[in-house]
Amino acid sequence: MATMAGDRRQRMAGDNGFFVRAAIAMVVVIVAGFSLQLAMGRSTFASPPLVHAHAVFFMGWVAIYLAQNVLVASGNVALHRRLGWLAAAWMVPMLGFGLAVTLAMVQDGRVPFFFRPLQFLVFDPLSLVTFVGLSTAAIVLRRQTDWHRRLHFCGMATLLGPGFGRLLPMPFLIPWAFEATFVATLIFPILGVVADWRRTGRVHPAWGYGIAANFAMLVAIELVTYSPIGLVLYETVTAGTPGAAIAPLAFPPPPMAP
Repeated sequence: MATMAGDRRQRMAGDNGFFVRAAIAMVVVIVAGFSLQLAMGRSTFASPPLVHAHAVFFMGWVAIYLAQNVLVASGNVALHRRLGWLAAAWMVPMLGFGLAVTLAMVQDGRVPFFFRPLQFLVFDPLSLVTFVGLSTAAIVLRRQTDWHRRLHFCGMATLLGPGFGRLLPMPFLIPWAFEATFVATLIFPILGVVADWRRTGRVHPAWGYGIAANFAMLVAIELVTYSPIGLVLYETVTAGTPGAAIAPLAFPPPPMAP
């Protein structure tokens, strides 16, 4: 019994170290991506209130995710649980503001030129839904710590697209810019698989579910984007707005193009 308890503590310690380091790396990706855009003059704080509200809730989640991993690693489980309920509620405005910003960009014709407007309209909401789905599953399984933290991890990885998208040479990745960011977000779950294998000689099944959810998201995005349903969706969303004048599956011209 003592040996089994010792092995469990050792596995937990190994898990804690990996998840804290990975959470820090995720924060670095997000902060580096947005900081690079700001430093290069491609983004500015002179944005509409909607964008600032969106940023507050999404960056707030990044901070919460890092704090939750640090709290567990430091043994402060009680505070981790209390903060967890705040995190659960936090996802609601994240979903709302995320959808609102996506709609505003598509309707205003401000989709980044390396994305097809229709694809952008589809992948942003479906990425959010996947994140919420994985995070909700993690909350439901909160008493099963091994599942809980791995599903949360896969959900957090889904949110890294905007960070990677600001670090990758997106114009050179046309017409596969979105797919390239998707592949980049899988780096972290794959590292989780490798870490499990190295520590225990086996891979926890939660990684399979998390990675499968992300691939299901990718398939759904591609199917809707290139289907009549996608075209109807785009026409409905952009009706009566500047976005209606932009071809849904054509790449917009770069900002400096005549």
